Amino acid sequence: MIIDTHTHFYDPRRPEHHWPAEGTDLYWTCLPEKYKAIAEPEGVTGTIVVEASPLLVDNEWILSLAEKDTFLKGFVGNIPLGSQEFDSSLAKLADNPLFVGMRANWGEPGQLLRPDKVDDIKKLRDRDLELDLLCGVAAIQGLPELLEKVVGLRVVINHLGGVRINGIDPPAEEWVTAVKGVAALDTVYMKVSALVENNQKEDKGKLEDYIPVLDCIWENFGEDRVIFGSNWPVSARFAEYSMVQGLPNQYLERKGAAASRKYFFENSRMAYKWPDR
Repeated sequence: MIIDTHTHFYDPRRPEHHWPAEGTDLYWTCLPEKYKAIAEPEGVTGTIVVEASPLLVDNEWILSLAEKDTFLKGFVGNIPLGSQEFDSSLAKLADNPLFVGMRANWGEPGQLLRPDKVDDIKKLRDRDLELDLLCGVAAIQGLPELLEKVVGLRVVINHLGGVRINGIDPPAEEWVTAVKGVAALDTVYMKVSALVENNQKEDKGKLEDYIPVLDCIWENFGEDRVIFGSNWPVSARFAEYSMVQGLPNQYLERKGAAASRKYFFENSRMAYKWPDR
């Protein structure tokens, strides 16, 4: 079984639609059937949908899709932390067992350490929900402090923490140091998503270009806390789905079937606790 833990679905024809913006190359109707047509031939058996829109109606719309389609195993919502509507929105969404967590952007240092945001993150922890983080090095460096304030929170770092890959230079030392520090926290997972997007080369299909980054991730997080995510349809602007999945699959050939099974399936259950359907 293969679970893709990072997809986005949306329909610009909906009047409440928020993301992506009109005029961008992602502005097209992106529904599960389109995704399944390219993912199922690669062996994918389910996905976790990650919401990019902060609108409650968009979050509720994805949950309605998931209720009708068992291929959608879980949903990571998007509710603005520290907002007046956080409590009411969380209560509405968390009543659905398919709601497995929430995504937040952590841009500036200290952004998620504000007391009001920490209080809201504690509410996720108390409901046994996880936190997906769209973040860079500064946020990774601040994550230990957040987890001192919210002990036991499960966190999934998205898109490899924004590491840059060029096939020539090793990953930035600042990123390596940050990864080593946060990997010591046993409730933190690293999602190998946006792999091809982070590659600055035009030719994105050479496994050797990614090995220094992947080695660093596996050496520090181990085989139990690294998970697969495609970032489709964003990834489709850079490479075919078969490449997005195939690159880490090639890498894992040297690590054996057990490691591959954890990466593509078992670790997603640990991170997201998505329900059986």
